Amino acid sequence: MKGQEKLPYYEIPKMDEKYTAQNTVARMIDGLGFRYYWATNGLRPEDLAYQPDGKGRNCQATINHLYDLSNMMLRLTKTKVPQEIEKSKMTFTEKRKQTLVNIAAVSKKIKASKNLAEFSIKKDGKITIPFFNVINGPIADAIWHTGQVASFRRSSGNPINPKVNHFSGTVRE
Repeated sequence: MKGQEKLPYYEIPKMDEKYTAQNTVARMIDGLGFRYYWATNGLRPEDLAYQPDGKGRNCQATINHLYDLSNMMLRLTKTKVPQEIEKSKMTFTEKRKQTLVNIAAVSKKIKASKNLAEFSIKKDGKITIPFFNVINGPIADAIWHTGQVASFRRSSGNPINPKVNHFSGTVRE
């Protein structure tokens, strides 16, 4: 990453207290972005290699899956974000950045929508995949796996910055 490059989700963006379906889903996505930012911030090679009991995905494979989920969210919400580097050529830092950019773009698209039903997938005029599946599918799955990354890094001796406040989405100075 370039020296001081600012990535999305160091803190959760401020939002007006206007409770709409779009703002509620976007806030869930922003919460995911914030958690992902801090779960992946400062990971070391040994953290990325960590695998609980030698079973299942290691941390790096989980991060790859999170990148894929962010791209699925882009596709399902018809959000266009250029992928600057082919996945197989990305470093961890590049994948982390692209995942954060993807998550921020999905949140922005959701906030700007008039009706979440516009993201339902239709075939021959019939809904085949309702937007609810985006929530309980890739969004919920990404939140789950971000928690795994946080757990993996704690187990490998590199816990998340204790100044991070997940409740308020801020970082104490």
